[in-house]
Amino acid sequence: MRRPAAAIASALLATALLAGCGDSTSSTASDAGGTAGSDSQRPEVIDVTITGDSVTPNGERVEVGVGQPIQLAVTADAPGEIHVHSSPPQEFEYDKGSTTLDLEPIAAPGVVEVESHTLEKVIVSLQAQ
Repeated sequence: MRRPAAAIASALLATALLAGCGDSTSSTASDAGGTAGSDSQRPEVIDVTITGDSVTPNGERVEVGVGQPIQLAVTADAPGEIHVHSSPPQEFEYDKGSTTLDLEPIAAPGVVEVESHTLEKVIVSLQAQ
């Protein structure tokens, strides 16, 4: 009688251990895919549309990581200029149509405004964390 009980207990223990390993592996795999470290190396792409005297986004705050690459995907109906109030300041020109601008990563936590010199409007405030 003891042998069947021991076999059942061993089988239950093995099943529990395998189930525990499966759960651990699953959460580790999903955690690894969404860690902040991997996201900070992926560029934050901000779509910017400039039509006439309107700009979208219009002064919205976007969270970015300190040191994270940032791209502005600008679609405009006329050429213009964008100024990034970072340290050091950055200036970019864009053409009519589609232009991708690669900003220097923000080096320290804080808020950096990106504005259209052409429209004299804040496009976006980058909240570096």
